[in-house]
Amino acid sequence: MIHPIEGRYGRAEVKAVFEEENKLQRMLDVEAALSRAHAAVGNIPKKDADIISRKAKTRHVKVARVRAIEREINHDVMAVVKALSEQCGESGKHVHLGATSNDITDTALALQLKDYIACLEDALKGVRKELARQARKNIDLVCVGRTHAQHAVPTTYGLKFAIYALEVQRHVERLREAKRRILVGQMTGAVGTQAAFGKHAVRIQRHVMKDLGLRTVEVSNQVIQRDRHAEFMLLLALIAETLNKVATEIRNLQRTEIDEVREGFGKKQVGSSTMPHKMNPIHAERIGGIARVIKADAMAALENIPLWHERDLTNSSCERIIIPEACILTDYMLQLTIDLVKNLAFNKANIKRNLEMTQGRIMAESVMIKLSEKGYGRQRAHAVVRDCALESYRKNIHFKGTLMKNRTVTKYLSEDEIDRALDPERYVGTSKQQVKAALKKLR
Repeated sequence: MIHPIEGRYGRAEVKAVFEEENKLQRMLDVEAALSRAHAAVGNIPKKDADIISRKAKTRHVKVARVRAIEREINHDVMAVVKALSEQCGESGKHVHLGATSNDITDTALALQLKDYIACLEDALKGVRKELARQARKNIDLVCVGRTHAQHAVPTTYGLKFAIYALEVQRHVERLREAKRRILVGQMTGAVGTQAAFGKHAVRIQRHVMKDLGLRTVEVSNQVIQRDRHAEFMLLLALIAETLNKVATEIRNLQRTEIDEVREGFGKKQVGSSTMPHKMNPIHAERIGGIARVIKADAMAALENIPLWHERDLTNSSCERIIIPEACILTDYMLQLTIDLVKNLAFNKANIKRNLEMTQGRIMAESVMIKLSEKGYGRQRAHAVVRDCALESYRKNIHFKGTLMKNRTVTKYLSEDEIDRALDPERYVGTSKQQVKAALKKLR
């Protein structure tokens, strides 16, 4: 094993989409559809198209035979054409009629991506479901919000997870939109003019794509234009970064000093080979690491857009690596994230401890707003409350003590009003309504 995809990372059913035998089958599917299109417009006898279609299966055209031919002629697509033709007898003379290599490989790739996208969409919905479940479950769980890695004002775990769930929903929507541009095939021949297909060229292309369940390119040269593939790869990178975003937050919240949320830890799981006490966020860290690979693959896909003239081969070798890799690893990250979010453990005692860590100072804005509501100007209220908060910090005393000593504060607010303003449970605004609205949309 050289690449971790071979044994360590990725689902078998997703890897199968990109394995050599399935890739060959998809190329054969395109060749068969082309023969049927030629028969439909009267270019070849239907019986020949039937024979080609019947023989265009990997049980007849073996990977080993294609490899053997390719070693001899050093051309992968022509090796497939020869291997199929020799299975078809006299009808083999009609195989690949009018087509160029990328008519077959690019259209076959679209078929592979069509299968993969079905898996991807299901996996995205699986992550969305688990994030929505945590949002619903923790809709009232108040915690400290953090900005610049410092305690800010209270928020809720329900709101955190609703934000993530809606971000994943946007990826579901982006994927649906991207399908129109990535699930396309072509039958345009050398440099895209369709000259070799003759007077029925447009009908042949339309017939092939309808047969295969793909959209047809509007115009092309010798390859399907790589902005389409780059867009799809960038979408995978966007998905990966959202998963990284969730994982990074969980890693931070699992830090010993914070310890509010942590990954599930199996009964026999080992955290460290030398430190028996360790319970490391390995799923979240793996998600973060793999996200870097998918981003790099997306950058390579951008480099594939500017090919020389009507085509060159610089994209081909690159795509053999980056497309299967990014697709398999993105799906794997989604599966990891489903497991991660499903099995989160919340430490409510520490959530409460952290809410109280700054001795009430996270409620400074709440006090400022109450003073403003009483008619003491917002800017002046900010200055007064800031002084009280800094005194609380410097003297290491509770914020309420410095507020109660401040004559301006006590002139406008009673002790009961100060207590209410210092209650985190009372200062989460519309977070509950926002979560409910998000969950309604996600349904």
